[in-house]
Amino acid sequence: MIAGKVNLRSYLLYADRGDSASAISHALHCDSQRDIKYLIVFPNATSKRRGLSLGKLVLGVKLRELSLFVDESGTVGKDSKYYLITLVFHDQADDIAGHISSYERALRSRSLPDISFHASPLMNGNGEYAGMGMDERKQLLAAFFVFTRKLPVTYKTFAYVKKEFADSEILAARMRRDVVTFLFDHLESFQRFDIMKIYYDDGQKVVSNTLREAIGYALSKESILFRKSSAAEYRLAQVADFLCTIELTALKYEAKETTQTDDKVFGMIGTFKGNYLKKLRSKLLL
Repeated sequence: MIAGKVNLRSYLLYADRGDSASAISHALHCDSQRDIKYLIVFPNATSKRRGLSLGKLVLGVKLRELSLFVDESGTVGKDSKYYLITLVFHDQADDIAGHISSYERALRSRSLPDISFHASPLMNGNGEYAGMGMDERKQLLAAFFVFTRKLPVTYKTFAYVKKEFADSEILAARMRRDVVTFLFDHLESFQRFDIMKIYYDDGQKVVSNTLREAIGYALSKESILFRKSSAAEYRLAQVADFLCTIELTALKYEAKETTQTDDKVFGMIGTFKGNYLKKLRSKLLL
């Protein structure tokens, strides 16, 4: 067994499946009178697996855990006008299993496929959405919008017009500064949690580096876990993708740069704001 420090008076206990119950109990007993809290974490344990995993405390006190799901839009190169990073925050104490079940029932009741939500392919009829008509894709979008709106999550989007930055290094520095400033503005809220877990597919190194450097600087590095994830694995990663797309679309409407696809999916700017943007921004952290 290996003890890994989480924060003051809290430890992660990494246990092999072969560790005996008596060995684990002895380790806990040695520190129980010092009020040190432990979690048992087995190899490959994740929030998707049954059994003991992060957040399950053996001494009867549950550590507060904050999950952060990340998505980006654009690239730091010349391929896109905008660059966005969206962070979705979920307090693990707020169970979302019921919301997921309701969303899946809504899909079944409408005979809609339960596929991993991905906004851009949905809007354009690509990937898993190839062959679906616009009406069916809009029904999938509406169902996911309802799901997202009811979830106990909050989010923050950082948006940039790339031509305002001389090069990608200056853009990356600005992103780090903005994330650090945001974290310090909400530091009291974030410090209520014992563990922060960040989920990102590691698709762009500039995002990974920004998160590691900014969050590591503003918060305790010992309380942060980075995990690679994909939208197919986590519903909240899909939510991050959706919210990032909504914020990008809002920029395009304001700049009068919407495409025919945008207009077909969301309608005119007033419809988009009333039906989507205003309702989802009730979850926005300023």
